[in-house]
Amino acid sequence: MNKTFSLILMLFFGISLNAQNEKSERDAFKLKVAIDSVNFYQQDVSKSPYFVKDKILQIYPSEKIFIETEIKSDSIYSMSVVKENLNPEKTIIVEFNQKVEGRIHDGMTLSVKNPFDKTLKYEALMYINGRTEWIPTSIIPIRPNLVNYELWNDVILSLVLVEWKIE
Repeated sequence: MNKTFSLILMLFFGISLNAQNEKSERDAFKLKVAIDSVNFYQQDVSKSPYFVKDKILQIYPSEKIFIETEIKSDSIYSMSVVKENLNPEKTIIVEFNQKVEGRIHDGMTLSVKNPFDKTLKYEALMYINGRTEWIPTSIIPIRPNLVNYELWNDVILSLVLVEWKIE
């Protein structure tokens, strides 16, 4: 009886800790992206989910996100954003930034850390300043346990990352 109670207590405590670490929505913030030495793009991003649909991540410049995954049958079964990287062996780290030199746009960088011992693949769509549609962009697969950097000269206001898989 004592062992059963201890096991139930440990399971409850583990679930409770994981639930406290989840962060399904970003806090509202003011997005400000440099265009040139005079102009910039500004948008109030409201409190919104990181995953707009199952395994479809939307990210804005200046965000760094920890995505904890669950792997079943050698594929990514589920993904959820967490506040802290408590399980680095199954947490993808995604960071999207704008490089600015003297108030002038000097490129966009997306870094993605692959924690797995297999290659991580995904696809990306970008929303560029001055355009009205999402545009596909090429992404290089990330080899096991490495970080990949994607660079663009475009002024990207948001990225959507989809079709996550490990191979």
